[in-house]
Amino acid sequence: MKFGLDFTPDLAAMMAAEIKAAEKAVSTATRIAGRDLKSAWRAQITGAGLGQRLANSIRSQTYPRAGESLSAAALVWSNAPEIVSAHDTGPLIRSKAGFWLAIPTPAAGRGFRGGRITPEEWERRRGLRLRFVYRRTGPSLLVAEGRLNSRGLGVASRSKTGRGLTTVPIFLLVPQVKLRKRLDLAPDAERAHDALPGLIVANWVEGLLK
Repeated sequence: MKFGLDFTPDLAAMMAAEIKAAEKAVSTATRIAGRDLKSAWRAQITGAGLGQRLANSIRSQTYPRAGESLSAAALVWSNAPEIVSAHDTGPLIRSKAGFWLAIPTPAAGRGFRGGRITPEEWERRRGLRLRFVYRRTGPSLLVAEGRLNSRGLGVASRSKTGRGLTTVPIFLLVPQVKLRKRLDLAPDAERAHDALPGLIVANWVEGLLK
């Protein structure tokens, strides 16, 4: 006596379809979680007043880059990690090369590329020497003998008689600075991680219903 077994529907085909649905669900959910975390971090940065340019430094990428996998992963990072990390942790900053940190006053202006100007760059661009002024209370100063122009920047005096010449504070000198913590990125990352299982299930069920 012989027995024949015929599985209808095809069990192997069903399992293959289930695995394919699972791969798609995991990949889609991972991509959504990474995208949502990127958006949350960007919103934090702009909300803290740190500017759209720094916010746009937050990027995300899902792996594998092509195709779908049960082992899909998302990476969210910043192209300016030191700046973002500093605002996230609020570190104590000390000078690396000397005793003082030079903090530009509004009279110093901006650096060549729009960043914070240094005393060396300021002297080179303005053609003036900075003079150290020690103060027992409050920050010490680097000052220049010149004038303030119409934009409030310290520049060399044009007067040959010294008329209008004044001592302009260009930099404040402090031994250290405690950067205020303006970001809190970890909770957003935790929420994205915790939401992932639900996203996988939702996308898996949606794929089966199609």
